[in-house]
Amino acid sequence: MSGPNRVLFDAPGPRARRRIRLATLLSVLLIAGLLALGLHQLARHGQLDRARWQPFGQWPYQRFLLQGLVRTLKAAGVAALLALPAGALLALGRLSPHRLTRLAAGGFVELFRSVPLLLVLYVFLMGIPRAGYTFPVFWELVIPVVLCTSALLAEVFRAGVLALDRGQSEAAHALGLSRRQVMRLVVLPQAVRLVVPTLVSQLVSLLKDTTLGYVVSYPELLNQGKVLGSYTHDFLQSYLTVTVVYIVANAALSQLAEALERRGRRRPAAGTPGTAGGASGVAPRLPGPREPKAAGGAGAEPLRPV
Repeated sequence: MSGPNRVLFDAPGPRARRRIRLATLLSVLLIAGLLALGLHQLARHGQLDRARWQPFGQWPYQRFLLQGLVRTLKAAGVAALLALPAGALLALGRLSPHRLTRLAAGGFVELFRSVPLLLVLYVFLMGIPRAGYTFPVFWELVIPVVLCTSALLAEVFRAGVLALDRGQSEAAHALGLSRRQVMRLVVLPQAVRLVVPTLVSQLVSLLKDTTLGYVVSYPELLNQGKVLGSYTHDFLQSYLTVTVVYIVANAALSQLAEALERRGRRRPAAGTPGTAGGASGVAPRLPGPREPKAAGGAGAEPLRPV
């Protein structure tokens, strides 16, 4: 049983569906058993005692973690605001008709796509200060994140541009628009609309990249959790609390990406019913050229010279 949506494999038959349900059931039971075993071991060692969790319900502890969350969101927000336009410019550079521009943009993208973010952080922490240049702690985290993230976003933007039909840009050129006008007015708006869900998903990774702020001693959320664990000597409780906060923040961004994707799907394309030609989607019938009536007939119009 195959169809247009069954590209990689056919739909499973009755026996295969029974095997899939059985494997799913066994997997759920195995995971539940491992979780129960883990909770049992934690309870045996007193890690689930109420006294260990009670401090994290008090406002001073919550405010301490909240301050770390605010710094994390600040670093991620500034990095996103800088990385998005930088990625778009790099994508345009890779699509430029000039060879030197393509080579420069491509070299930057390939370099920072290949180098780990942690290594770039160490360069800004220990390498650049030896040359006599120093940055504030905030920018020692943000600049490496921007460099690595912009390289990834450049490929996302470039994929969105290449995914568009070439007929649109050719039609725009036929109307007399320059290359810059075509890219700015026709190509980029549609490419951004195509890759918005991917961009938001990339922001989730950017938010997680800020956890490397401990390298430069930036007091982000994970670093605050580490300090709080050292103070209370309850590292497990502290890190689990931080984990829950990260899960909530990333889930919110993921929901935003899904909402934007659904909105893009609901938006009708040009030429579909309900867009042109009224609510019924039927284009109005245009009047054709007038035909002269029969010669000598009633109301016949005289022929005029062209």
